[in-house]
Amino acid sequence: MSKLIASAAIRGAHKLVQQAEEMLDKAITEKGEGFLYEFPDTAFYLPMIYAMTGFPVKTLSDMKVALGMAKGLLHPEPEEHVWKPYLGEALDSGMATLFAEEIIMAIRYINGLEPVTDPDTGYVYNGFITDTIQRNLGIQLVDGTMPGFAAVIGAAPDDDTAVRIIRELQEKNILTFLSGHTNGKCVTKQLLKKGIELGWDTRIVPLGPETEHTLYALDWAIRASLIFGGKKPGDFKGHLKYQKDRVFAFAIVLGDLDNIKWSTGAGAINMGFPAICDTDVPVIHPTGVCIYEEVDKEFDHTKIVQKAIEVRGLKIIVEKPPIPVAYGPAFEGERIRKEDMFIEFGGQRSPSFEWVRMREMEEIEDGKVEVIGNNWKENYERGGKMPLGLIIDVAGRKMQKDFESVVERKVHHNINEAQGVWHMGQRDLNWIRINHNAKREGFTLEHLGILNATMTHHRFRAIVDKVQVTIYTDEEDVLRLQEEARKVYRERDQRLSGRVDEAVDTFYSCLLCQSFAPSHVCVISPERLGLCGAYNWLDCRAAYEIDPTGGNQPIKKGELLDTRYGRYTGIDEYLKKATGGAVETLNLYTIMENPMTSCGCFECIVAIIPEANGVMIVQRGHTEMTPVGMKFSTLAGSVGGGTQNPGFMGIGRNFIVSRKFLAGDGGIKRIVWMTKNLKESLKEAFDKRANEEGIPDLLDKIADETICEDSEKLLEFLASVGHPALEMEPML
Repeated sequence: MSKLIASAAIRGAHKLVQQAEEMLDKAITEKGEGFLYEFPDTAFYLPMIYAMTGFPVKTLSDMKVALGMAKGLLHPEPEEHVWKPYLGEALDSGMATLFAEEIIMAIRYINGLEPVTDPDTGYVYNGFITDTIQRNLGIQLVDGTMPGFAAVIGAAPDDDTAVRIIRELQEKNILTFLSGHTNGKCVTKQLLKKGIELGWDTRIVPLGPETEHTLYALDWAIRASLIFGGKKPGDFKGHLKYQKDRVFAFAIVLGDLDNIKWSTGAGAINMGFPAICDTDVPVIHPTGVCIYEEVDKEFDHTKIVQKAIEVRGLKIIVEKPPIPVAYGPAFEGERIRKEDMFIEFGGQRSPSFEWVRMREMEEIEDGKVEVIGNNWKENYERGGKMPLGLIIDVAGRKMQKDFESVVERKVHHNINEAQGVWHMGQRDLNWIRINHNAKREGFTLEHLGILNATMTHHRFRAIVDKVQVTIYTDEEDVLRLQEEARKVYRERDQRLSGRVDEAVDTFYSCLLCQSFAPSHVCVISPERLGLCGAYNWLDCRAAYEIDPTGGNQPIKKGELLDTRYGRYTGIDEYLKKATGGAVETLNLYTIMENPMTSCGCFECIVAIIPEANGVMIVQRGHTEMTPVGMKFSTLAGSVGGGTQNPGFMGIGRNFIVSRKFLAGDGGIKRIVWMTKNLKESLKEAFDKRANEEGIPDLLDKIADETICEDSEKLLEFLASVGHPALEMEPML
């Protein structure tokens, strides 16, 4: 790399280390060396420093030690020095920059300066990205829904260019972080001026207005190897290799580069993340040799996103139905407020339902979309509200009756991924809104049918050969067909509720998370869904039919070795092969001996409380203390990564009300503490299970955070209500 780039990066590193030292000295003077601090909702202290060095920064004194490490990584700045990247063999001034920036941001949080509120617009930037958000998005990162993430730094030449770049990233389903500025301008403000909705729901996340805020995106990246990859703190080579091989990130740098951008970029490049610039950065040495393959330039803003994707090697597969608005998962999180709404259906405003029906091949016409109703065009043009019956008829040689509900659940995604169209609920409890912008772009009721026909074909191409969509708009028709649909809904529920683990000879694996957690395998049975909550046994069976070589594979149960704990020869054999020998055996129905591994995107954690002879359950997003003396984020830090942890296990929340939940340990009678959120959301199903166990008031005997957050008070409560766990055989 040229001397100019090298010296700029090193000068930036020296400047940031000095700034961190000055801020730290001031903070120690004001608060003392023992002042405790951690970023919001994380188990990983200052994540970059922790991952790279293994040193947990808990106090201002610890920050001083970490800053000393940063100083040790600084390169001198002689005139003839040539900067060299060290690709995992050693850390350089770029990594020193990230250490210094992490300390600077921590002190800014201590001083109440983060997250930043823009003085002109009042917009509040995201700031540090929590572990909860990372785990919430975990399944999208591993199943291909979100093929990668981008850091857009600086400002586009004008507001319209900024919108075009960000919209292209959205349409390609790429999570986008915004940071930095160029001469006082930043992409965040440019998007706000154009009325673009920002935030996690739309996958456009402004981190902060300075280049240093890019650190939050890199902290997000490094935690992937801690949370999902099972990499140990201090294994910097392992972390850097994991980042390069498994975390598909890149930067788009808009506008002139200064020393801070170069030094921050040097740290990011060490992690294997390329940067594409729209300025004339030197990428070819005078000898004609490429200086560094992770730095490139593209002056044409209509090509810069595609250039970045090519340099990073992302595989983008986007199926866009022929509709007049943008389409992709990035638009799923859009909210349509009442003042922005053109028309709505359902949501207790009007009768509405959606129904997928299996048909014979000769009964339907592929691709046919029909809207039936008197004066429906005039009623639609009038806006406001309308009845809606959405019937999707499917036929296929491999289609099965049980797959109707699987196809039907995807209607939510089919509709929500259209820009300006919003969907919530399912069956006869659905609610759809179309905003004024989508209407102006030409979106009609036919397009609602077209996108469902197109996407049903795309998502279920191996089991669906024909799709026909019929939309009813007259209330009389909608109410009549809704009653027919309700009968089918009830029949489905009765048929599926009777399916138990013993009644099938095949379970399914889910290997999607192996892209992040190589030694993790979900084993999914009729009575145990995946720990992310997104895949059940039927989903996996359908997925295998769609893609026989994909992430969901059949597992023949084989011989039953342990009835109580649920151990099978076929599952053990499969796990040994699928994990490369990392996991040799699994018990499906216990937490105490060889429980299932966890990747990191579990909905809940079950943890033993030995003194209470039971377990507690805490859901992702709960930030308060629990009776085991750890918050969710701390617990999650030790449960994930593809390892078996007796006494601790990640689960999907609906597994709690399964008859197989900890069946080998005593089932739901072992639950002694559960968050209030879980108690309220699962109450109806939980009470039904408790009745089956002969303890109808069990939920009232289970403590939550409003009753206690420590084990001593928990024991007092359990004794006062006569919780059954106190009389059961010891778990240990």
